[in-house]
Amino acid sequence: MEADDLNAPLGQTKKQSRLPKLPVAAPQVLAGVLGAAGLVVVLWAAFVNDPLGGEPLAVVATKSAGPAADGAAGDGKEHSRYDGDPGKKAAAEKAAEPPPGSKTVTIIDGSSGKSTDVVIPGTGSEAGSPAPKLPATKSTGGGEPKLLETSRHGAIPKVGVDGAKAFTVYAKPRNLSAALKDMPRIAIIIGGMGISASGTAEAFAKLPGPVTFALAPYATDVSKLAERARSEDHEVLLQAPMEPFDYPDNDPGPQTLLTSVTAEQNVDRLQWLMSRMQGYVGIVSYMGARFTAAEQALSPVLNETAKRGLIFVDSGASNRSVASQIAGSQNLPFAKADIVLDTVPTAADIDRALSRLEMLARDGGTAVGFATAQPNTIARIAEWAAKIEKRGFVLVPISMAVNKAKSS
Repeated sequence: MEADDLNAPLGQTKKQSRLPKLPVAAPQVLAGVLGAAGLVVVLWAAFVNDPLGGEPLAVVATKSAGPAADGAAGDGKEHSRYDGDPGKKAAAEKAAEPPPGSKTVTIIDGSSGKSTDVVIPGTGSEAGSPAPKLPATKSTGGGEPKLLETSRHGAIPKVGVDGAKAFTVYAKPRNLSAALKDMPRIAIIIGGMGISASGTAEAFAKLPGPVTFALAPYATDVSKLAERARSEDHEVLLQAPMEPFDYPDNDPGPQTLLTSVTAEQNVDRLQWLMSRMQGYVGIVSYMGARFTAAEQALSPVLNETAKRGLIFVDSGASNRSVASQIAGSQNLPFAKADIVLDTVPTAADIDRALSRLEMLARDGGTAVGFATAQPNTIARIAEWAAKIEKRGFVLVPISMAVNKAKSS
């Protein structure tokens, strides 16, 4: 026992000794660690042979096109390969030239830094080469070659040199008997074809030829769908996505026509949409409540539609649409959907919408209904269409329900 313990008051223990202070402060320790890390980086850069500094690499397997790969001895003596024949040498040099449109890619070795140029052969269709000619058959989605022209996006419709237009060439008019000619006409458009696989299959299986199919430009194999539709006597429309009021929260899809871009940009977008397939009689708007109400934005689009020999159908997204006024001033064949049949997609509501469509046709002589390619909608329309003539109406394709353009 130490002497201090004898002198300490009862009930008290000896105070614990304090921890020794560090010779340096914590910030100084941190600074030292960072400095050491920086020194390691500097030493790595100075002594490690990595000319790309760790940049990610892509390794490409290529074949050499040089003389050695062609069977030469590799000594650089070309005379041994051509046997002194200048003609053979010239022919070989010409054959070795890359085809038009070829591109040279430089590949860098990550370990040595050595660069190698590799030629990727072109097809002759790149910039600077003649544009490929359209085929002389109907392989371009069923389109007539005389009604097609090449744009930067692909083949798009045009008016033929003889004045032929897609609107009339691709139409599937009904040959109505005398009894049917006097009946009120009803046209039904089924939109969104190609988006819902089940709905698309149901439409092809159950709907009669006079029903018009509107194909979405984003559908898989949209060209084949257009060809099939025409082969089964359906007229085809191309759906063009247009800006709704709640855009971009509600986005119709890529290449949507917008009020916020220039007329040239919208025409270019429209041509992209037009190039997705061929064989259609016209354009139908998809959404587009804001776009179809904006005359400055819509007018160039309808002008382009008329220029291409097509019709325009307003799907009825907005009561404020000015499409009918613009179409009249531009001599453009035009129609507007009077009723969207499956706004409420129940059987009872679809049946009521079809009844209202009949009333409009009876009053005006012609009425147009628009619906989506959903199985329930298809089933109701198919059952209604089977009895339409017994009720005193005739089902016609959209080309027989448009306001025709005046003769120029």
